[in-house]
Amino acid sequence: MRHLIATLVAFVAFVLPAAPVGAQAQRVTVFRVGVLYPGGADALSPRLAAFRQGLRASGFVEGTNMSIEARSADGKSDRLSSMAGELVKREVRVIATSGDFATRIAQEATRTIPIVAFTDDLVGAGLVASHARPGGNTTGISILSPELNAKRLQMLKQLSPGIARVAVRE
Repeated sequence: MRHLIATLVAFVAFVLPAAPVGAQAQRVTVFRVGVLYPGGADALSPRLAAFRQGLRASGFVEGTNMSIEARSADGKSDRLSSMAGELVKREVRVIATSGDFATRIAQEATRTIPIVAFTDDLVGAGLVASHARPGGNTTGISILSPELNAKRLQMLKQLSPGIARVAVRE
């Protein structure tokens, strides 16, 4: 889980331009990062803590050069659209989403703000054209993408060279 959050942080940090953090005389730009989460605030809290930690490791410190605008729908999917609209009005520089539905709602809310999604299958859900060339303003991490299965099997064989059989259950 930490590796996945670190990867998501890397995507967000790549989208945000490098902010001047060392010079006292320079004006520091504070970047707003939007988070659109379909679940409850209790489940979002540890994810946000890891997200903040990863951003801090990339040079983005909340309250110094970055702020997070988190929105949690508490499982009420009808709230996501208005929350995505709020993030767009707040002029966030990037929106991080979790799940297919929240990502699609963010895509409906903006065609210009970059969206970094954490979903089961970005391509399979029709959220991006392909992993190599997502197109539009959405990119992210697919955790169950079938086209990555060959690579996963290759990595498994590297980790366990003596393995002879692998079973997969859906």
